[in-house]
Amino acid sequence: MTLQVTNTLTGEREDFEPVDDDEVSLYLCGLTTSDPAHVGHARTWTHTDVVHRWLAYLGYDVRHVENFTDVNEKIVARVGEVGDDEESVARHYTEEFVGVMRALNLKRADVYPRVSEHVDEIIAMVETLVEAGYAYESEGSVYFDVTADDDYGKLSNQDLDESEVQGDEDELAEKRHPADFALWKAGGVDPEDIAEHRHDDAAPAEEAAQRAQTWESPWGEGRPGWHIECSAMSTTHLGDTFDIHVAGSDLVFPHNENEIAQAECATGREFSRYWLHTGMVQVEDEKMSSSLRNFTTARGAIEEFGVDVLRTFFVSTVYSADPTFSEETLAEAEERWERLERGYERAVEAADSVDAYSDAPDSDLDAAVDAARVDFEAAMNDDLNTREAMAALLELASAVNAHVDERERYDFPALKRAIDAFEELGGDVFGLSFGTADGGEVRVAEELAELVLDLREREREAGNYERADELRDRLDEIGVEVEDGDDGPTYRFE
Repeated sequence: MTLQVTNTLTGEREDFEPVDDDEVSLYLCGLTTSDPAHVGHARTWTHTDVVHRWLAYLGYDVRHVENFTDVNEKIVARVGEVGDDEESVARHYTEEFVGVMRALNLKRADVYPRVSEHVDEIIAMVETLVEAGYAYESEGSVYFDVTADDDYGKLSNQDLDESEVQGDEDELAEKRHPADFALWKAGGVDPEDIAEHRHDDAAPAEEAAQRAQTWESPWGEGRPGWHIECSAMSTTHLGDTFDIHVAGSDLVFPHNENEIAQAECATGREFSRYWLHTGMVQVEDEKMSSSLRNFTTARGAIEEFGVDVLRTFFVSTVYSADPTFSEETLAEAEERWERLERGYERAVEAADSVDAYSDAPDSDLDAAVDAARVDFEAAMNDDLNTREAMAALLELASAVNAHVDERERYDFPALKRAIDAFEELGGDVFGLSFGTADGGEVRVAEELAELVLDLREREREAGNYERADELRDRLDEIGVEVEDGDDGPTYRFE
């Protein structure tokens, strides 16, 4: 069965046909390095990871690029809170993002480009757009002329006359059309632009603005606009035309729309062939968002629920859905994971027991393994339907349980095939810890680390600070890095 995906650009289900028959190019709009990664970000990361893994399962080589936005007014707003300037704030959150990515068991991208290291490519693309008549300079800034692009609005299905005003109010006097957007911004950062994003413990807006980065350009000193960065970085590392662009559904307009306009007007070629947009995690009927401060951090969720439960929660709904993050939905995910884990463990225990024989065939278990593979593959090829693929694995777990419960002599070949199916489909594709030698060991290590941290907190509450420091130092010696915060201590394995 051919892989089919729903392409946001056309609104239709399409056969997936990559530019190269053997290699797939994949780009994900990464995070702005201004806040901790939350569960919504982790869900987009995980579904992109599953796309990568499924393409590899189908036999493709995958070229995966995912950016870090390390130049942005929101980052400047954090100056004094976690860093002394824009660059150090960005480095702080970039390091945190990478740690969470590793904890989530995500496959590494081939490149993690940063805006700050691609300013030359950004300036070159802006120059190309100006020379071709798609952009214009005004008061030292450069704006994209949406009226010059006949295809503008094709991703979000917006008519130009009805397009939203883009940019700040003070930009309107510099622009030819209200929907024109900045490619290059003159000067530094306006304190008023960061005031709304500040936290109480950050530096004053005027002071923080002085610590923002700027670069020289043909139009004077300034900074890149937000949208141009992804056009420049993706084409630099994947070429003018690549296969799949993934982003959250909240980025369709204006960010992704503007990406297409900039890239295609600069290169004269199709930008991304397939656009996949992930849904938004909901909290009490509201989108989980850093700006709304209604989020659970990804690291906190990993520590509370564990990686396997969290990944099970993510893949239990299709990538385009808007799942609710709640105690109830996480309890359901935990129950699913425990069913899968128990089915896998029982298959392993039975296959490795003295009661497993090669001459005790169970046609029902054999048929269940075949059905699980067929149903899983059909679901994944049907617009990456992880929900139905998960159901196929749960059916396999039930079949294993029935086999072990009902028989005294186990069918070793069928159990081996079931184990392989769990490890290949649940492990290699879904990224769950089937068949990983350290899966259980990691969970035990997490529980032990949390036990020691609980003991340390009790020592601190009792005023035994020297003993508490000794426990922290001992954790550090064995590779557990502890960080104390307002909400209590957190940790990560080095």
